[in-house]
Amino acid sequence: QVQLVESGGGLVQAGGSLRLSCAASGIRFINDMGWYRQAPGIQRELVAVITRGGSTNYADSVKGRFTISRENAKKTVYLQMYSLKPEDTAVYYCNAQVVTSVRTYDYWGQGTQVTVSS
Repeated sequence: QVQLVESGGGLVQAGGSLRLSCAASGIRFINDMGWYRQAPGIQRELVAVITRGGSTNYADSVKGRFTISRENAKKTVYLQMYSLKPEDTAVYYCNAQVVTSVRTYDYWGQGTQVTVSS
């Protein structure tokens, strides 16, 4: 059974920092891992993604403030968030992608709430 378990969300003041973690189990080989977020009334959006080799891509809104990293042996992805803003408030979801010759599988965590107060 595939599971992605997130941790590290919470309430923080503007300008503060948080670190999210997501540990995957039940998957033998993971390609890309990433973080998405969804605020009320807004479509889920990509925050950051990291390939198995360590290449990264960020949403413009978080560049220079967030850092994504991963430990392949632990099947874990992290999101270090600095200089948080109220507009970063959202539920953050971890994603793990498995690419086979037949299709691509997307697995999701349950989400962790990040709330940034002004």
